[in-house]
Amino acid sequence: MDKVEVSGPEQNVFSSEEYFEKARTGAKSSLAIDDMGLATVIDAKNKDAMGNSLSGDMRNTFSRLRIWDNRSKTRSTEKSMRTAFILLNNVKTKLAIPDMVIEKTAYMYRKMLAKKMTRGRSISALILASLYAACRESNTPRTLQDIASSGNITQKDLSRHVRILINTLDLKLESYDSSDFINRIASTIGISEKTQRDALHILSEAKEKGFASGKNPMAMAASSLYLSCIANSEKQTQKQLSAASGISMVTIRNRAGSLAKILNWYGLLTQNITA
Repeated sequence: MDKVEVSGPEQNVFSSEEYFEKARTGAKSSLAIDDMGLATVIDAKNKDAMGNSLSGDMRNTFSRLRIWDNRSKTRSTEKSMRTAFILLNNVKTKLAIPDMVIEKTAYMYRKMLAKKMTRGRSISALILASLYAACRESNTPRTLQDIASSGNITQKDLSRHVRILINTLDLKLESYDSSDFINRIASTIGISEKTQRDALHILSEAKEKGFASGKNPMAMAASSLYLSCIANSEKQTQKQLSAASGISMVTIRNRAGSLAKILNWYGLLTQNITA
C-alpha cells in the first residue's frame, strides 16, 4: 500500500507529564547558585508579551516591582551566597571537583547560613570548609592544603572552620584512605604501574600492622611510593615526591624509614632512604 503524504500542520499528542518535561527551558536549578537558577528577571522595557506599550498604571506597578526585586538581591544573605558560590565555582575548576560534591557543598553552606553561623566568620573559609567536608563525605580525595591553596586562604584558617562546621552540623567524617592518593602522586611525576602496585602492597602491610592508623594519608602514600621506587630501582627523588604530594622531604624520609623498619626492609634500604 502506498504511503500518503500529509501536508497539514504537524500534531503531536503528549501526556501532561511529557508536556511539562518538554516545555522546560533554561539552565538547570542548582543549590550552588545563589538564586538556585530560579531568578525572576523583570525587563526594563515597558511592553507586554505582544510588544504593545503598557498603560500608565501598569508602568507604575512594574517600576515598583523592579525596585523591590533589586532590593531583594542586595540583602546580606544574598550577597554572602553570591560571593561564596563564585569562589566555589573557581575552586571547582582548579581542582576538577565533581558536580555532586559541589551540590553537597552548597547544601552544607546553606545550612550554616540558616543557623546564622556566617556572622563574624570568613565567607571564603566557611564555603571552603564545606567543600572539604563534602569531599570527605563523598570520598573525593582533596587535601586541606589543596583546597586552602586553591581558595587563597591559610591551611590553619581552613582547618579551624572545618572543626566549626563539623561541630555545628554534627558530621561524622571518615578519614581518607592513603591508597586514594597513590595514583594522583604517581601520575604527576610519571611513576610506573609496577611501582604503584608495590606501593599499594606496602600500604596494605602497614595497615595490617596498625602503622597507618592516625597518620596523614598523603604522607603515607608519598612514603610508600618512595620505598617502592627504591625497591624497583626507579629514580624518583624525595624532592620530586615532596613537590607532587605537598609533604616535606623530612616527613617523607622519616615516614619511609619507619615503614622500612615495620616491613623489615630497613637493613636493605637504609643507605637509600637517608641519602
